[in-house]
Amino acid sequence: MSDPDPREIDDDGFAAVERSAWIDGVATELELDMLAREEPLEIRVNQVALAVVMRTPGDDEELVRGFLLSERIIAGIDDIASMRHCDNVETPEAEDNVMLVRLDPGVDVDLAALRRNMYASSSCGVCGKASIEAAMALPDQPQVCDAPGSSLRVSVETLTSLPGRLRAQQLVFERTGGLHGAGLFDADGQALVVREDVGRHNAVDKVFGWAARERVELSRCVLMVSGRVSFEIVQKALALGIPIVAAVSAPTSLAVELAREAGISLVAFVRDRRLCVYAGGQRIVAGPTS
Repeated sequence: MSDPDPREIDDDGFAAVERSAWIDGVATELELDMLAREEPLEIRVNQVALAVVMRTPGDDEELVRGFLLSERIIAGIDDIASMRHCDNVETPEAEDNVMLVRLDPGVDVDLAALRRNMYASSSCGVCGKASIEAAMALPDQPQVCDAPGSSLRVSVETLTSLPGRLRAQQLVFERTGGLHGAGLFDADGQALVVREDVGRHNAVDKVFGWAARERVELSRCVLMVSGRVSFEIVQKALALGIPIVAAVSAPTSLAVELAREAGISLVAFVRDRRLCVYAGGQRIVAGPTS
C-alpha cells in the first residue's frame, strides 16, 4: 500500500490525511484523519531574513509581533511601521509563509543587533549560567518583582482551574491532539486570550502579540501553558513582564533558575486540585484575593 498524500481542507490549522490502522492484527480501510498543520514562516525585518519558525498557520501577525517583543528586537509595537505577508514569492508553497516587517524609521536596529538578540536559540555550547546572565544583563531589564504588577496575588483555587479553562478553548487540539496551548488569564481566572500552535513558544508569542495589540497590562496576568516550561518560555515571560507562569507539566531546571533570578512566580504540575510552586511563592495564596 502506497503512502497517501496529505490533503489540506481549510485554513484553520487543520489538514486531512488518509491513513489506515491495524486493530487486532487486521488492517482497516483508508480513512481521513485530522492533523494539525505545520509550515515554515520566514520573518524578514527591514529586508533582513531574521528567522524561520515552524508554526501552525493562523494568527501570523500576532506570532511575529509577539516574537519581536519577546526576543527584545523591538521595545514596543509602535516600533513596527507595517507588517504583511509577502506576495512576491518564488513558489506557490511559499505563499503566506513569508512575513515582511518594516520598522519605524526612528527605530535604530542593525543586523548585528538582531543576530545578538537571537542568542538563546542559535548559540552553540552556551552553558545554563551564561544563558541566565545574558537574559538578565540586557539593557533596562528589571526583575519582575520590582515591577508594578509584583503585587499580583492569585489563589490556588484559581490556578488549579486554569488547565480546564485553557483546554476548553483549544479547539484544534480537540480535533487533532497535536497542538500546544497558551493563554493569558487575569487574577480571577478569566481567559483574556488562548492560542494554539505546533510549537509551545509560538503559542506564547501569539498570546503576547495579541496582548500588545490590545494594550493589555501584562503585569496583572498569568501565563498558562499546556505542556512543560522551558528556559525559553520563562525568558519570554521576563521580556514582557509576566509575573506568574503556570504549566500543566514539569519545568526544566534552567527555567526554575531563571524564574528565581528574575522574580517570576513559577508553578507547574497544575492539575485537579494540586500544583507545585518552584519560584515566587509569595504570589500564590490559599484563599480569595479580592
